[in-house]
Amino acid sequence: MKYSVILPTYNERKNLPVIVWLLAKMFKDNQLDWEVIIVDDNSPDGTQDVAKQLQKVFGDDRILLKPRAGKLGLGTAYIHGLEFCTGDFVIIMDADFSHHPKFIPYFIRLQKEHNLDIVTGTRYRSKPTPALSGASVEPGGVHGWDLKRKLVSRGANFLADTVLSPGVSDLTGSFRLYRKEVLRDVISKVQSRGYVFQMEMMVRAKALGYTVGEVPITFVDRIFGESKLGGDEIVQYAKGVWSLFVSV
Repeated sequence: MKYSVILPTYNERKNLPVIVWLLAKMFKDNQLDWEVIIVDDNSPDGTQDVAKQLQKVFGDDRILLKPRAGKLGLGTAYIHGLEFCTGDFVIIMDADFSHHPKFIPYFIRLQKEHNLDIVTGTRYRSKPTPALSGASVEPGGVHGWDLKRKLVSRGANFLADTVLSPGVSDLTGSFRLYRKEVLRDVISKVQSRGYVFQMEMMVRAKALGYTVGEVPITFVDRIFGESKLGGDEIVQYAKGVWSLFVSV
């Protein structure tokens, strides 16, 4: 099996070498075939220059730089990255070190053990679901957020869970493993953009009958750079929940 990681980037020059090194080490330690597709939206900070240096270190068969002309949105970044994935499974995650690669082996084990279509990281469960045999996984959580942001995230997931009942505890997370063909199918049907996108991915996947597992993760607020979540995204999310309620 081969695993493709899609990393959308914008101004991640400082974070990119760290996350790529950790990914390479994790894949090597677990004897897994891999590649990383960096989808950069024309970052002005030199992110693409760093990516080219990483290609020299790890090889351009491992690190694929597939830039775009500008900031075109997260969903289209995944669609763009998918065009270049040669793996059987695709991992989506943030490049800002919010998602630690150490959790990926648990994603893979859970997928294999239960033959799942999707495995998503969750900040809001204490154990993997379905159960993962012989594994000790720490409860999910968040580090580096103030109370306001924690309440916003909890409230967003509670709202979606109450209205949509998707059976997934962390709808707004963006650390996931997909069968490649499943990701291609689900993403082709998603209409949302921005903060709503990840939620709709899960709701659509469940509605299409795909199987989803969850692994507790620790989310760490970005090390370098600024968070992109604002008031407009929160309003957009609430509208997105209602739109999915009436359409799915």
